[in-house]
Amino acid sequence: MKVRISLNEMLIERKMSQHELSRQTGIRQPSINEMCRNQTQRLPLNNLAAICKVLNCEIVDILKLEKEPTD
Repeated sequence: MKVRISLNEMLIERKMSQHELSRQTGIRQPSINEMCRNQTQRLPLNNLAAICKVLNCEIVDILKLEKEPTD
């Protein structure tokens, strides 16, 4: 199983830029960019809480657990 961050989709839905999310949450823009590209290795809980607050959503709206394809 793999955790996928669907932050990029949420930003597109809300017509919000990564820069704006960074400004409103206080999270560095490169960190948000990594989350949007699913390249982040660590996601501090306080960052996740700040994102949920700004986007007015739940954690499950951002983090998705997906099955990895079997060969």
